[in-house]
Amino acid sequence: MSLHTREYVASVIRSIVMIFVALVCLIPLYMIVVNTFKDSAGMSQNPFGLPSRISFDNYVYAFENLPIVRSTINTVIVTGVAVFLQVLIGSLGAYGIIQKNSRFTAAIGTFLMLSFIIPGQALLIPQYQMESAAGLTDSLLGLIVIYLASATFCYFLIVGYMRGLPKELFEAARLDGASPFRIYWQIVLPLCRPILATVVVFETMWTWNDFVTPKIYISSNENQTLVLQVYNAIGQFTTNWPLFMTITVLALVPVFFFFVLCQKWIVSGLVSGSVKG
Repeated sequence: MSLHTREYVASVIRSIVMIFVALVCLIPLYMIVVNTFKDSAGMSQNPFGLPSRISFDNYVYAFENLPIVRSTINTVIVTGVAVFLQVLIGSLGAYGIIQKNSRFTAAIGTFLMLSFIIPGQALLIPQYQMESAAGLTDSLLGLIVIYLASATFCYFLIVGYMRGLPKELFEAARLDGASPFRIYWQIVLPLCRPILATVVVFETMWTWNDFVTPKIYISSNENQTLVLQVYNAIGQFTTNWPLFMTITVLALVPVFFFFVLCQKWIVSGLVSGSVKG
């Protein structure tokens, strides 16, 4: 068997394996989507089968009786503002670190790295006490403040990419009289678009789908996020599973399309970062 033939056979085998894995991963998604068009009796009789009659009653009930629209708006506000500030703070921190190599900046980098050692669960009580003392509990602003801690994660993804940027560009800009902020805004950020897009996608998906933080800090219905509406659909004694799956689909659809539209930037950002870092 020639080398070309072996490579072709290996490629076919990899494709078959990947198709099989993709189909296995699609089974839960198929089950969730199909059962949103059924009632409880239809789901109990045949959970994996197609509905005998397509019904949008679950979607109509969700929009008419649950604060889906309000929760979606809350989630969009929290996710948009938090991710913007995370990326801004992380990129500014990375830019400040690469501008000057000293013991001080090295100590800051080490300190930020040590922050990953502390488990988030250990900080829940002191964080809640601080938010409560500041009057930020049960508010969208309080959620955004908590999410700003992820700026450290953004910093570590961005700083490696920035270190690979040509230092000659910075020096030439300084000679032309550009201020540090102008260099950051007009030179550094445009060159870092691939990794910035990757960070935005990762942070958006994590913030949108986060359950623990809103569950702890939000108590009123008007400030709940979309993920909490999924949790609220589970009853103490009985659960309307078709309705539960309907709310799950409504929560997943926006972030699913966001990921599909942005996946090319994820790949390009990771590949570029690995080459430049």
